[in-house]
Amino acid sequence: MNGAMYREILSDNLLPSARALKMKRGWVFQHDNDPKHTARATKEWLRKKHFKVLEWPSQSPDLNPIENLWRELKVRVAQRQPQNITALEEICMEEWAKIPATVSQQHG
Repeated sequence: MNGAMYREILSDNLLPSARALKMKRGWVFQHDNDPKHTARATKEWLRKKHFKVLEWPSQSPDLNPIENLWRELKVRVAQRQPQNITALEEICMEEWAKIPATVSQQHG
């Protein structure tokens, strides 16, 4: 995905989703520091549409707990050394199922 695709997704979904959720005025949009999120064109698009955006620290696992899960999955999969894409997919599914819920609550 690139910045243009990301902006198209926002254009097609952000405001309709906010309306469907009956969000009141003043809500704040949150996304992380992925390059397509921080691209000048994306920032300008959000500004022109008058969306408030949460400032996001560069390293923020406490705000994005899925990062703890991705880190754990990456370590577990690397230890098993998959030899092909099929093995990688199977190992990812197996290891994901083994990760305890408490991992997403850990910080750092």
